[in-house]
Amino acid sequence: MSSSLLAGAFFAALAYTLIPGPAFLALLGIGAGQGRQAGAFFMGGHLAGDVLWSGLALVAIIGAKTVGTTLFDILGVFCGLYLGWIGWSALRAKPKGDGGALVTVEKPLRRGLIFGLTNPKGYPVALATFTALLASSADALDFSALPLLLAVSLIGFLTADLVLIGVIGAGVVRRFYRKHERVIVRLSGLLFIGFAVQALWHSAPGLFGYRRA
Repeated sequence: MSSSLLAGAFFAALAYTLIPGPAFLALLGIGAGQGRQAGAFFMGGHLAGDVLWSGLALVAIIGAKTVGTTLFDILGVFCGLYLGWIGWSALRAKPKGDGGALVTVEKPLRRGLIFGLTNPKGYPVALATFTALLASSADALDFSALPLLLAVSLIGFLTADLVLIGVIGAGVVRRFYRKHERVIVRLSGLLFIGFAVQALWHSAPGLFGYRRA
């Protein structure tokens, strides 16, 4: 298996976790209000959802490749458009920034588990992110690679979780987020658009009979 494929799986998992979204904002609220331990429990529960949705996304991507590259290219285009829509929505979003009191979560582990498994955006975002970063190595994808890809993705998830747990709960983080909430949302939108361009760059040419090396 190529190093670019493994790197793509790792960074897809890393980006899936670190790019601000519903789970990121929930973690920020819990960590800022209840400290790192509560945030760590939340992320520990949420990891189950991360693994589930990324696993289903990889199965869908590999299955599309097994059926044929055309289907994979169509999948990549739709995922690229989806990521672009998320990014554009973030660029136009109007954060509340009302400074309201943070809600206390009594059982953050259970909250994270439920949040991760029921997040309606979990699968499409995982599918879009993994497709964007694995499209360049589409020819090397098959089901024999699935266990290793999942293992590398798990390392990516754990790495991202450690990064987030390491910074949440600090007063400076809470104050920084509240002060720069609009900028953070805008930057996350630009990241999604970047992934959209990556997905379209590798997938769209294949629909016209041209495949990038």
